Amino acid sequence: MCSHQPPCPSADSPDHNAARIVASHPEQGWSLLCNGLVIFDDTGELLPDGRVVEPRRPALV
Repeated sequence: MCSHQPPCPSADSPDHNAARIVASHPEQGWSLLCNGLVIFDDTGELLPDGRVVEPRRPALV
């Protein structure tokens, strides 16, 4: 999906959030990365295969 040089990390790599933003909708709280990942302002993610990554929340002490 990525045509950048060097290519962006794939959606299944550990650094997948480092991919370039291809569509940004801050008014709705999400952005689409060139590797097909949708990232949300609350740190949640939607992977290209439809799996959901829950938001990362700090532990309550």
